[in-house]
Order: sequence, then structure tokens, then C-alpha cells
Amino acid sequence: MLRAYADHWALITGASSGIGAEFARQLAARGMHLILTSRREAPMAKLAEELHQAHGTKTEIIVCDLVSNDGPAQLLEEVARRGKTVELLVNNAGFGLVGEIDQVPRERVLEMIRLNISVLTDLCYRVLPDMLARGHGGVINVASVAAFQPVAYMGAYAASKAYVLHLTESLWAECRERGVTVTALCPGTTKTEFFDVAGAPEFLQKRSFQEVKPVVKSALKALESKRQYIVSGWQNYILSLLVRLASRRTVVRESMKFFRPDPASRKPSS
Repeated sequence: MLRAYADHWALITGASSGIGAEFARQLAARGMHLILTSRREAPMAKLAEELHQAHGTKTEIIVCDLVSNDGPAQLLEEVARRGKTVELLVNNAGFGLVGEIDQVPRERVLEMIRLNISVLTDLCYRVLPDMLARGHGGVINVASVAAFQPVAYMGAYAASKAYVLHLTESLWAECRERGVTVTALCPGTTKTEFFDVAGAPEFLQKRSFQEVKPVVKSALKALESKRQYIVSGWQNYILSLLVRLASRRTVVRESMKFFRPDPASRKPSS
């Protein structure tokens, strides 16, 4: 299990904004030092200054494109070069795509799968052996409430998060008696840049959503309780249960209501 937070190091991917930045804030408030990584240096530098002033936090910033060749290996080599030991890994980096199959760029879908699945898996399998050898440490993998069901017009994303949830629960079972906890965070609609990047910038205006603060708080509480996963927000939790009761046909057909494109927005087929 994760030891006392104070004076230990957390590695947070996708740390420049949203849920990743909020993990940094809440872990700093608990006395952790931080290794922040993303492709955007300026927001991480601003966040590091904020946390140093508020909590005296030590912060290492590593600019890294994790989907590049050997991105995870290069990241952890740099962490080791700086002499830091990762007590907590937060696999937050990821993105989604919304659109019809003949409109979404195939290369972008494959990049998403690389980041959401391959990079996360690579980092887990590189970091966990050292944690197990030490007999302590923790990993939080950011999945989604979409992990519990197929989602039309967002199929590859939902499938990638189902993978994250299943992998995390399997690793939790393997590691739990050896002092290491692996937890999946499954948020619902959250107020971040996610839907802007995914191609559905107006989605937050149509749906209720959570702020990042309670989402991250629930994840840290679940980690401390040695839980294998947590669905943030009671409405999201109920939804994750209801989709198990309905037929799979019903669930996926109902999902079409969320992201069905406006026919007028369709690009002509080439």
C-alpha cells in the first residue's frame, strides 16, 4: 500500500490541465513531491510555481510525447537520471474522439489507442516491478464510466477504457497482497478540456457534469481504501450498474443518443 504521502514522489502523466493538474494540487496538499509530464511545458511550469508557493512542493517537469517511439522508456529514464523514486504513478494521459466511423481520422484513432492503452500498460509494467520489490507503492489508472458499456460514435475510446478497467482490476488482484495498490478511476462527464479535444465542444452545455476536485478526491480515497476501482459520483455509479441489467443491444442503441452527429455537419464522402 502507498506509504504516507509526505516527502515521496508522484509521477503524473497528462499533468498540464484538467484531472491531471488537480491530482497534482491534491497530492501536493498531502505533502507529496511531483514529477509532472505532458507535451505542454508552460502550464506545468505555472502549476509548479502555484504548488511551491502554496505547499513548498518540489516539482520536476519533464516534457514528453508519450506516443512517440519509446516515450514511456525515455520518461522513466529521465526520472531515474534525476534520482527520483516513483511512489505513486497516476496514468492520466489520454484523450477521446467523437464522430462517425467514416469521418474520424483513422490515424488519430490509432494514436488514441496508443496513448490510452499501450502507453498506460507500458508504464504500469515498468513501474510496478520496482514497487513490488520495495513492498509499497500505488498506481491510479484513469479509466471512465464509459468502460462499462459500448458507446456509439465513441467506440474506440469506450473500448480503450474498458481495457484500462480490466487491466487495472487484474493488476490489483496480483499486487494487493504485496503492499501495492492499483486503482482505476472511472469518472463520468467532467469539466475539463476533454470534449473540446474529442470534437464535441458543446457537450458540457447539454449535460450535468462534475468538477475535477471531487473526482480526484474520490480516487485518492479509493486508493487509500485499497479499492480496485471507483466510479466518481453516485449518478455515474448507478449508471454503471444499470447498463449491466439491460440487454447489450439496448445499451449500445441508447448510447447513440449522446453523440449522434447532426446530419448537416457530415462531410461529403470522397
